[in-house]
Amino acid sequence: MSIKAVMRYVRHQITEHPDAGVMFEAECLHCGWKPTPAEDSASVDVECMSHTGRSGHAGFRRIRTSFAMVVRAE
Repeated sequence: MSIKAVMRYVRHQITEHPDAGVMFEAECLHCGWKPTPAEDSASVDVECMSHTGRSGHAGFRRIRTSFAMVVRAE
């Protein structure tokens, strides 16, 4: 019995999924307050700055969520 195997290396890369958007979120490190998630970071940043002005809380965790896929590199 003879077994033959062919192995080859195909280069791949990871890229953002074209049909899914990016979502931006944040959370206050002091009280857990969260602004409304949005597709642009500027509106989230403005809400965080407003929260800082009202509360004096200056630390935030920023979150950028995107969906990715692995594709063959050309």
